[in-house]
Amino acid sequence: MSEPTQRPPHPSFWEAFVYWLKLGFISFGGPAGQIAIMHQELVEKRRWISEHRFLHALNYCMVLPGPEAQQLAIYIGWLLHRTWGGIVAGTLFVLPSLFILSALTYVYLAFGDVTFVQGLFNGIKPAVVAIVVFAAWRIGSRALKNNLLWALAALSFIAIFALKIPFPYIVLGAGVLGFLGGKVWPDKFKVGGGHGASDKDYGPALIDDDTPPLAHTRFRPGYLVVLLLVALVLWALAMQTLGHPVLADMGEFFTKAALVTFGGAYAVLPYVYQGGVETYGWLTGTQMIDGLALGETTPGPLIMVVAFVGFVGAWTKEVFGPEALLLAGFAGASVATFFTFLPSFVFILAGAPLVESTHGDLKFTAPLTGITAAVVGVILNLAIFFGWHVIWPRATEAAPFSGGFEWFYALISVAAFVALWKYKQDIMKVIAACAAVGLVHIYVA
Repeated sequence: MSEPTQRPPHPSFWEAFVYWLKLGFISFGGPAGQIAIMHQELVEKRRWISEHRFLHALNYCMVLPGPEAQQLAIYIGWLLHRTWGGIVAGTLFVLPSLFILSALTYVYLAFGDVTFVQGLFNGIKPAVVAIVVFAAWRIGSRALKNNLLWALAALSFIAIFALKIPFPYIVLGAGVLGFLGGKVWPDKFKVGGGHGASDKDYGPALIDDDTPPLAHTRFRPGYLVVLLLVALVLWALAMQTLGHPVLADMGEFFTKAALVTFGGAYAVLPYVYQGGVETYGWLTGTQMIDGLALGETTPGPLIMVVAFVGFVGAWTKEVFGPEALLLAGFAGASVATFFTFLPSFVFILAGAPLVESTHGDLKFTAPLTGITAAVVGVILNLAIFFGWHVIWPRATEAAPFSGGFEWFYALISVAAFVALWKYKQDIMKVIAACAAVGLVHIYVA
């Protein structure tokens, strides 16, 4: 089948709206899986954006605090349909997750250990491991186009896995190496590793490598000032409406958390654990672990675990009295979500015009290419972390292979990866199949 030769038509606002809403319901697999889903749909199938422009936007999102997959959705939504396009894309990316996670948290608190739900999760967790491994392979196969970038990815993996170097330092180091490498070996550090960044030519894209900047993507000082003022007013008004001290504490705490989430959810979890469990007593340590399991197995960014923390905290503290626990829980989840994600919109809508002006300039793109290579190593580390928790669930860092090997879940992970990699199965079908297997297993075992 020959590749298309015509650019696709510009999608209407409502066509994009429907896609972003769908994405909010199918964005499983953490940031790596979500980015893979967006690439498959937006670059390969719909061709709304080219490979290089997609990676350029992703590189910027990687260096920001906050959930990079959601920020990438904001960025592409903004490219397609201006400010409101970005707001809609970013909001719909997390809104389904807020309602789904709130419903599951209610079941968790009201009905305790539900065998049916536990069985579903037992099947989905190994699928998530496979999705993240598959995403690392996909991104690596696109971004690591020469031995130098492979070496950078390997160094990144060693730095985070063995040396426990914080993610922001890895990003900074990769950016510096990319900048220097762009001067010494410019051909090695072109976006995506050079012309043919992808193994496959998907045809001309709506927003292609040579598409001239649209009017709304140009930097405008007045727009930046208005944007920052609106964001500050929104934040202040939201804080003023939080009458209960517990909700006010949540607003303040999750605003701080949003500004230190370099490296994704796992980088900020110790901070959230310390605040939610030890400082404020919103939930117990065991509940925090259960919340992480829920966050891993629902669509949306992994940092949506903050919604679980907010729900349990407001429920536990009975912020609206003992007769309105569900309302209190949802209010807590909504507060945690709003204050965690508000900065992401500001970072993208304020910074994207500047980033767009650099996508053809090697001195800017070389550091970002270096960062992309480093991120492949970080994603591989995340896949190993996930796999370890699923296959050795009772192990500890002191005894990493203790507590028994869960061979059944390991087989599910391998089967899910083969389905994704060899047989090109849809991610949602794989998740559904694994959930069904987990459900059968828990009732039969």
